[in-house]
Amino acid sequence: MAYKMNWKNLTILTSFAVMAASCGKKTAKSDVTGWNYNDKNQGGYQVSREKEQHTGPGLVFVQGGTFTMGATEEDVMGEWNNIPRRVTVNSFYIDQSEVANVHYREYLYWLNTVFDGDEYIPVRNAALPDTLVWRSELAYNEPMVEYYFRHPGYNYYPVVGVSWRQANDFCVWRTDRVNELALIQKGLANDKSLKNISGLGAEHFETKSYLMGEFQTTPGKAARSKKNPLKNPNGTPRTQVTFEDGILFPNYRLPTEAEWEYAALGYVNQNPQPSRKESQRGEELVTNKQVYAWSQNVNGLRDSRRGSWQGTFLANFKRGSGDNMGVAGGLNDRAVYTAPTNSFFPNGFGLYNMSGNVNEWTQDVYRALSTVDVDDVAPYRGNKFTSVDMSTGKAERDSLGKIKMREVTIEETKNRRNYQKPNLVDYKDGDSSIAGIHYGYGITTLVSDSTRVIKGGSWNDRAYWLGPGTRRFMEETQGSSTVGFRCAMDRLGSPEGNGRKTGINYKKRRQNSRKK
Repeated sequence: MAYKMNWKNLTILTSFAVMAASCGKKTAKSDVTGWNYNDKNQGGYQVSREKEQHTGPGLVFVQGGTFTMGATEEDVMGEWNNIPRRVTVNSFYIDQSEVANVHYREYLYWLNTVFDGDEYIPVRNAALPDTLVWRSELAYNEPMVEYYFRHPGYNYYPVVGVSWRQANDFCVWRTDRVNELALIQKGLANDKSLKNISGLGAEHFETKSYLMGEFQTTPGKAARSKKNPLKNPNGTPRTQVTFEDGILFPNYRLPTEAEWEYAALGYVNQNPQPSRKESQRGEELVTNKQVYAWSQNVNGLRDSRRGSWQGTFLANFKRGSGDNMGVAGGLNDRAVYTAPTNSFFPNGFGLYNMSGNVNEWTQDVYRALSTVDVDDVAPYRGNKFTSVDMSTGKAERDSLGKIKMREVTIEETKNRRNYQKPNLVDYKDGDSSIAGIHYGYGITTLVSDSTRVIKGGSWNDRAYWLGPGTRRFMEETQGSSTVGFRCAMDRLGSPEGNGRKTGINYKKRRQNSRKK
């Protein structure tokens, strides 16, 4: 009797296991057509499972929101270029600290290795930082000219002497290296490709070329495996990754001015661990009107329970005339020039040196009245719309392996409702070719269509410039010993971060239907 009962129980358990297995393999289907996804018998349309965006190397998630952009204290310079205005910033990612010398040297090493031919000498030279920015007519700074960028003692000090264009090129390079490694770590590209980069030239991995099918990687073991979750319409393993698979990262780039300023203020610092409870919100944090990136109150003071931080320097800046680091035996900020990128106290988002150390490039073209002109959401000046060059009938790569792009023409945009011309750098700023009014750069103004915004203050600036609302500018082809940069990245998906909600979902309630 006992034997029969055990056999019966085993049969029931086996049946449940089969049912559970069949439920686990339930095919996803379209809500609008009823057709199955990822089913070779029903068209083979491939849909990746819903997934959150991974955080790229070096980045910190910044949850977006509304804030008052611009000056929060008296405009002592009288420039009237930072008028306060309420705007909204999308969620995004930004580097925890400034790009350091060792990181930029890594970039130069890659360029020198991949583009090692004589025909690429201009490419290699164009990426070199201008170390002569340390020179001054009446100061002995030659040691900084010779050693600051190269000596290991300065490995993790911020790279300087880099122009906006060079910083932008660094972001492009970083995108490709991070995405190439992402494919290798997933086993979708051959790991030996990282060992054989010497002399590749235009045949190196480039994200856009790869996604458009103009560059092929050698597939890795996982790509050819039957367990590869990527499938062709016929159900066989797919070796080419698409952006829809959720494996590749969006582009690294320079932060917009609004993003940079929002990240610097770090208003979330009142609640370092944002609550998942809807009752605990941060809507009133913007009323702080704080002055500096590290602040928690209007006086700019940040104090521990025992008061041990009171009176110490929280940023690298110039306290007064001739005082860049204090008196021997008690140096105030312990840095005559720059300091390591992870020095001083991080702000509410965990970001270092958003006030002081070096000014930082932002993506925006400078105009004094940008805050008046730009949109309420994701404000930015500098749009210059482009598209893939299809003049030969298909996308092609240039001599450096990048997809050829072209500027969108006015003829293509004349009938659009949202914009009528593609180059919007000088949109609504009074510089009209129709009216015959132009900026006289170098004669009547230092502002041009190549002038970019720098933010944050530096080791050689007074405290006023450390306020995130202050803004200055510099030509995108120039460098300075007081200007560096950090990278940013778009946030895709939920604006509240991974594991958070999007929108507000209310519990379903049983509704009493009227009897008919």
